[in-house]
Amino acid sequence: MTQTKLARQAEYEIDSIYLKRWSPRSFLTKEVPEDVLLSLFEAARWAPSAFNFQPWRFIIARTEKDRKTFMSFIGEFNQIWCKNVPVFALIISKKTSERGEIGSHAFDAGAAWGYLSLEATRKGLITHPMTGIDFEKARQVLNIPEEYAINALIAIGYQGEKEALPESLQEREAPTPRRPIKESIFEGLFGESLNE
Repeated sequence: MTQTKLARQAEYEIDSIYLKRWSPRSFLTKEVPEDVLLSLFEAARWAPSAFNFQPWRFIIARTEKDRKTFMSFIGEFNQIWCKNVPVFALIISKKTSERGEIGSHAFDAGAAWGYLSLEATRKGLITHPMTGIDFEKARQVLNIPEEYAINALIAIGYQGEKEALPESLQEREAPTPRRPIKESIFEGLFGESLNE
């Protein structure tokens, strides 16, 4: 927690869960109990979505066979640290409904991922989202229909020691800061600084 406090300081009062959540790469091989794992998806289930379409879906891999299938489309860099990950979840989102195109499908799926990640932190787990995957190969090997967009792959598990990572990744195994809040907000028009 000290490492997180050094790297992450809120400018305004918020719950500490937001500062505690980060994306480590060192995972233990320890299995995640099913009730704990499903509680993450329960949290995701309650994310907001346009017209309550709930376009998100998760394809999970927690058996050795399924994890091996997922490893087949994970990029070379991410494979270096993914070998111990006990659970993968590919987040996809349905692009259409009976009303037509769902313009917010990825936005809504992102909200579901955010809820999942915060519940994981609350449960003492870590998550690491990645887009360093072969999207088309994932679609092929997991039999994902074209009406679903592939958004990201999430690694889920318990945090390991940074020394378990290759030396080149050890220095990156730390919470990162964020830019000042006022650099993310414009007021009135694009490019206009936030008035004090």
